[in-house]
Amino acid sequence: MKLIFAGTPEFAAQALAAIIAAGHEVALVLTQPDRPAGRGMALQPSPVKKLALAHGIEVFQPLTLKDAEAQVKVAGIAAEVMVVAAYGLILPQLVLDMPKFGCINIHGSLLPRWRGAAPIQRALLAGDAETGVCIMQMEAGLDTGPVLLRGTFPIETKDTTASLHDRLAALGARLVVEALGRLPLVAEAQPLEGVTYAHKIEKAEALIDWQRSAAELDRHIRAFNPFPGAQALFKGQTIKLWQAMPVAGSGKNGQILAVDRKQIVVACGEGALAIQELQKAGGKRLPVQQFLAGNPLQVGDCFDLPA
Repeated sequence: MKLIFAGTPEFAAQALAAIIAAGHEVALVLTQPDRPAGRGMALQPSPVKKLALAHGIEVFQPLTLKDAEAQVKVAGIAAEVMVVAAYGLILPQLVLDMPKFGCINIHGSLLPRWRGAAPIQRALLAGDAETGVCIMQMEAGLDTGPVLLRGTFPIETKDTTASLHDRLAALGARLVVEALGRLPLVAEAQPLEGVTYAHKIEKAEALIDWQRSAAELDRHIRAFNPFPGAQALFKGQTIKLWQAMPVAGSGKNGQILAVDRKQIVVACGEGALAIQELQKAGGKRLPVQQFLAGNPLQVGDCFDLPA
């Protein structure tokens, strides 16, 4: 099938790789413009662009798809379908209507739950029992289109945004290839009940509030791993928490209840949190024993509470 692929990050690159491997004709790849990154802030191509160029596929990086020049470029491909995955640009109705089978999107949630930009993090923060991928027929609304295929799996107690991302990317790649092989598919309208929105993650949300329960803070730490990292304050200094688990315990919110070579136990609004991996500003992620060698936290010390 002749298609256009639109996507930017690694999540999308896995889908593109699967589509190429399945033998489809990817006539054009749309991706975000190169962005500065790294210490030198040199311009870096997206994972999707790197993959496309490696396979000799033409890459187009418009700032918008709303101008006539970009639309002429897309229309000239005469694609049967456009596959979209974490692209980052709004597709106007004119573009949505161009391909024979329209545009289909790979979305990392069980729609209509978690429409929007950050479905993986929001599912973890909310304590959802399961998640999955929907292959959706795109329309003008934000992730409101009917669903062509869906796949689900449970969220495990140790899952982080990183681990869920990888599982969802693999599932999305498999499902989109299946969908392309079965077009046209009968689409199922999303139910009106159960709609939630996964608003973009803000860095300020990463701050730990020790007045919340240990179970909530455990999810918080896993949701902000790998980015931007859950942040606790200790005497005004930022410490990132990367691995922890809820345990029994009580005390003043934020107070250190126990310290040993494997964990630092901190009292929460309900229960306690046993922290196993930390990182001070400018340092590396370290297990507790190594962290304590240069940062001697003691029983009775207190993490700062948010203002």
